[in-house]
Amino acid sequence: MSTDSPILPARDTIENDVRRALAEDVGSGDVTADLLPSAAFARARVITREAAVLCGTAWFDECFRQLDPSVRIEWRAADGERVAAGAVLCQIEGAARTLVTGERTALNFLQTLSGTATATATYVDAARGTRTTVLDTRKTLPGLRAAQKYAVRIGGGRNHRIGLFDAVLIKENHIAAAGSIAAAVQRARALHPGLLVETEVENFAELREALAAGADRIMLDEFELHELAQAVTEVGGRVPLEVSGSVALDRVRAIAETGVDFVSIGALTKHVRAIDLSMRIEIAGP
Repeated sequence: MSTDSPILPARDTIENDVRRALAEDVGSGDVTADLLPSAAFARARVITREAAVLCGTAWFDECFRQLDPSVRIEWRAADGERVAAGAVLCQIEGAARTLVTGERTALNFLQTLSGTATATATYVDAARGTRTTVLDTRKTLPGLRAAQKYAVRIGGGRNHRIGLFDAVLIKENHIAAAGSIAAAVQRARALHPGLLVETEVENFAELREALAAGADRIMLDEFELHELAQAVTEVGGRVPLEVSGSVALDRVRAIAETGVDFVSIGALTKHVRAIDLSMRIEIAGP
């Protein structure tokens, strides 16, 4: 399983994310920025129009670093801070052409990752005071998984597996192919002895089979609230229980109060609503 620390992804991951983003936006060159005098100097401020949990400053910085390392950025908030509507997030100084060229790509990273962190914090707040931990899923934007998983951690959640390589998650199709939950768990142990083995169950018969098979974690898929409470009682803490499927914000508190250990929420990274940000640029030089 992945680390749950909000440590940034590797430097080359951030660099590659930004390189791809700039390539698709700038291409062979910003033809509109060419209208500005080449020697023009500018200052800018990034302002949030709504309350949010800030995330993505490293990607924002990297956008301007790749365009022009001489651009200066002074942050007034850091990743993980809750910022109020109207707050100035940072000030920027540099060549006017660079600032207008990098504006959209830099804001795209900041608004998207802040959106993921903010959504995560909302779910974490809803479960606060219970034993339940909010997890993400693999339902991430293609090519931005490390970035979004980081944003989940910044928002106070934890990461489920990063990909298909760092934990075994046995689902309906795997069980059907293996013949049973017990057979699937046994096979997973033989092939990947160092990895966490989790299995999905859809009813109490499967829950008991997963317990007997020795799964490390059991995912309760589409269980009703009273069934979740019953499962917690029946398992008695022998194995961590995770809830998955149709976990909307208005249900999180009730789910957490059943006593389950984890709730995994695809909406954190799939239903992305970007934070409303604005960059206001002023030409300060000739």
